Amino acid sequence: MIEKIMCGEQILAIIISVRFTEPGIHFFTPGDFSQQLAYMKRPKGYEIDPHVHNAVPRSIEWTQEVLFIKSGRVRVDFYDQARVYLESRELCSGDVILLAHGGHGFTMLEESEIIEVKQGPYAGELDKVRFKGR
Repeated sequence: MIEKIMCGEQILAIIISVRFTEPGIHFFTPGDFSQQLAYMKRPKGYEIDPHVHNAVPRSIEWTQEVLFIKSGRVRVDFYDQARVYLESRELCSGDVILLAHGGHGFTMLEESEIIEVKQGPYAGELDKVRFKGR
């Protein structure tokens, strides 16, 4: 239901299966990640107090992104920082993945819709180095 893709001690990705369900709130990312990922399941009538967020200086060194597979099937290939292929996983409609470190590539196994969330502003091709995959 929750899978961490690791390279040694480093988290490359966290996959949350569409089948995951538990009451309450669950954070899947360590507190030092620049992108935080959590799941909430609350009963009818539960309220979250209205709030605003404070301006807090943050330093972001690596882009971390979250992908929501809205529809379809997608193969994700994982690479270490040296661009060496490690392993692959298949994601399906409803799955969520946080890509934290290392490299990654994607193959659409079916027509797929994906929603991507990551830190901005986006620097275009300066944001990444493309390389030949598996």
